[in-house]
Amino acid sequence: MTTSPSLPSTRSGHRSGALQMTGAMLISGTIGYFVLLSGQGPFQVVFWRCAFGIAALLPIAWAFGLLKPGILTLRQAGWAAVGGVAIVLNWVALFSAYDKAGIGITTVVYNTQPFLLVGLGMIFLRERPGATKLGWLGLAFLGIVAIIGEAPQGDYLTGDYTLGVALSLVAAALYAVAALIAKKLTGVPPQVIALIQVTVGLVLLSPALLAAPLPASAQGWGSLAALGLLHTGFMYVLLYSAIQKLPTPTTAALSYIYPLAALAIDTLVLGIELQPQQFAGAAMVLVAAAGSSFGWGQGLFRRKQPQTLDAAE
Repeated sequence: MTTSPSLPSTRSGHRSGALQMTGAMLISGTIGYFVLLSGQGPFQVVFWRCAFGIAALLPIAWAFGLLKPGILTLRQAGWAAVGGVAIVLNWVALFSAYDKAGIGITTVVYNTQPFLLVGLGMIFLRERPGATKLGWLGLAFLGIVAIIGEAPQGDYLTGDYTLGVALSLVAAALYAVAALIAKKLTGVPPQVIALIQVTVGLVLLSPALLAAPLPASAQGWGSLAALGLLHTGFMYVLLYSAIQKLPTPTTAALSYIYPLAALAIDTLVLGIELQPQQFAGAAMVLVAAAGSSFGWGQGLFRRKQPQTLDAAE
């Protein structure tokens, strides 16, 4: 008996989705560094990320003919807008945590969202990840516990580690909601989804411009432009395209590349020192992500079946 609705023809889609998700997560791992370089507060950073994101996504959507009527229904546009609210609030919470808990630790805690995503997928999409997938996610969770065992030390940190961790968890919950909505929008071009969301963000955060001065340096403007053009315009097209192609557990597993990339930036570029238990935790996360992605141990919890070809494997 086949336990998945997938067909053999979806294998190439899964492979391309995995590559897109990997690229999106590696790009995401550098976000915190650019937020610090900008010198702006979290609300201002998110506003400019949305503004530059629109500048990147509009010509892409136009070039692919995605601005024509009928691309999506009014109901789909409404769901995309709701997802935009979740994404924008997610960014604000995440960026607010960086200087409190550190970029690497914040990102690791933030990546508890795959567990929330799997749970939401089971409740609302009736997905059943299976014991093996849940086992790999459990190993990744143990790795995260090891990583966050001690507060980091670094020159850019301002204190209040507990608040930083709490903000990271809030951001994780908001991302899980946005990702679940993206699954409901399967068939809608990811460029259109991302464009609607950054437009919602621009409107919501327009008052933020009144709360702080504009960047005074080329580095500040360059960082904000990168956050909009690379980390939003390009990265979110990759991300939403991947989410639409991949099962939720695989999306969750590949999401762990993001915290590992952020930890690398924190240690190699910003000089944060990690303890041995944190290196061990990072290794556990990496093994769990690989095991889930490549199906290691897939047959351990499965009943023996007659020797027939299962197209879903």
